[in-house]
Amino acid sequence: MNNLENSKLVVAISSRALFDLSASHQVFEEQGVGAYCKYQIEHENEVLEPGVAFSLVRKLLALNHPDHPVPRVEVVLISRNSADTGLRVFNSIQHYGLEISCAAFSAGESPYRYVNPFSAHLFLSADPDDVRSALSNGLAAATILPSHTGHSETIDNQVRIAFDGDAVLFSDEAERVFQADGLEAFARSEQQAASKPLPGGPFKRVLSALHQLQSDYGADSSPIRTALFTARSAPAHERVIRTLRAWEIRIDEALFLGGKEKGEFLRAFGADIFFDDQQGHCDSARQHVPTGHVPHGVTNQDNDSGDLEK
Repeated sequence: MNNLENSKLVVAISSRALFDLSASHQVFEEQGVGAYCKYQIEHENEVLEPGVAFSLVRKLLALNHPDHPVPRVEVVLISRNSADTGLRVFNSIQHYGLEISCAAFSAGESPYRYVNPFSAHLFLSADPDDVRSALSNGLAAATILPSHTGHSETIDNQVRIAFDGDAVLFSDEAERVFQADGLEAFARSEQQAASKPLPGGPFKRVLSALHQLQSDYGADSSPIRTALFTARSAPAHERVIRTLRAWEIRIDEALFLGGKEKGEFLRAFGADIFFDDQQGHCDSARQHVPTGHVPHGVTNQDNDSGDLEK
């Protein structure tokens, strides 16, 4: 039973990533906590509209099956609401039939500190500060960005998750060479280190957990499909391929885009979510698919105070 429990994917998500709380958040921003609490209580029987990550959560929870000894996926609500104002969120969870039973309501304080005790592999939030705090404590986390895609279902019921490479799946050591010395130095360095696996980045553990779930299925029947979308191109591709091989982690698709915008390619893949460390790539991606910004690595060192939701 312990091995089965360890193979479970655990996702912690904030209420603003799961549901559209833009109206109540505007009340909070303009009128303060008291008005926000009053608004939520007055509207607690009104069902919230799905948010950007709603479709992803519904698809992940659909991986659970009564015949399986333990759930394959657990989703935990991590919220800055109080239990009182959070009642509207739980009412909406019940309305949509989402199997979410565990929650932490921190009443205004940063709730990221509960991500680790819940053994979560991933934390999704609309609050950039909470995401940065989680990442700085070694947790995989992303800021869910406003998306023009709404909450519509993608290609099919298969869960499709896409990742950037450097500073997301891998460390940012190669990106640091590029930022400091340029493209030619980066390509030369990666050729020289082609046989040396890259260190893992903050999302290596997430990809590993997805790989573990995929191992329950054949390659042609898996309800999960993963993809790497990287700005790298040949000859910098080899180190990436050899790194994944050394990790013994399966990834279904890999696109080496040579700096091309990623949005259209992600739409063609049908990503339920895409994770990238660079804001420019995220801005392209979120026009087409739900997107999470990972404020990690060298490209984010000068942007720690920026408001990534705008």
